[in-house]
Amino acid sequence: MSAPSSVPVPYAAYLRVYEPLAAFPEPERAHWEAYARRGTAPTAQDELRRSLADLLPVPPVAVPVHESADAFTAELDGVVCVCPWRTRLRGWLALAELPALLPPPLLDAALPPVVRAQAAGDYERWRKINPDARPWIRTAVWQVPVRWFTLFSDKEREYVPAGQEEGGQEEGAEGGGPRLRYRTPMVEARRRVARTLKALRDAEDEGPLIDGLVDVGRWLEEFHPRSLVELDYGGLVHALTPEQLAEDRSAADVAQGIVALRAGDTETAGAVYERLAERWRAVRNLQHAN
Repeated sequence: MSAPSSVPVPYAAYLRVYEPLAAFPEPERAHWEAYARRGTAPTAQDELRRSLADLLPVPPVAVPVHESADAFTAELDGVVCVCPWRTRLRGWLALAELPALLPPPLLDAALPPVVRAQAAGDYERWRKINPDARPWIRTAVWQVPVRWFTLFSDKEREYVPAGQEEGGQEEGAEGGGPRLRYRTPMVEARRRVARTLKALRDAEDEGPLIDGLVDVGRWLEEFHPRSLVELDYGGLVHALTPEQLAEDRSAADVAQGIVALRAGDTETAGAVYERLAERWRAVRNLQHAN
């Protein structure tokens, strides 16, 4: 377990896939097997600390020069599973999204155009050599996308208030605070995606929720069928009050809306979706609060 850190926690949530060791080819499998045996895996806070350190030099390092050899670990039915960080790949992917998130003057001040252009060129060359590479972790800032909740059941919700952690901070948890997460076997996540897509398509021809869910479904298909899927509220737990965290049953709300859609009750489904959208709209608005 890492010592508490003063590094600010990003208000981000994470969708992670933990794959069994059998999913990895040698010699990577041997690396992760030895890594898991050591039992000293760093946390998400450690990854953030390293990333922020790269931004301090002049010029800043937009994307790590070398790929991370770290991972989160978990067990599913007694089988060790790992979720590689792949920080370099995720850095490239995040860099491509920044222009849509930050005003040009702020983006240029934080990461000069020449730095971004060099990183983009590095990614293009790397991608030609690794065309099938994909991240094990997806990140959402200041929200949990509604489509992510469709992968889980309310029964899989795990909420641990601050100060009630047992056995110290878990791998992947943000340091020193409460934890809210969902975990489910890959087979359940894929089945729920398929059922939700059918319900949505029966109710409407197209829409952003359908497009987003198709994208998540395709991503899940790239992993071992005996994987573990996790939705971690990450740093978002620090943007919500203890009462809001305790009362948040977003996965249950999504399930209720899908049941209503299947029954042809579009009025109830619309009301559920609006309630859910308003909850997360209020969280996203905090990003611009003074």
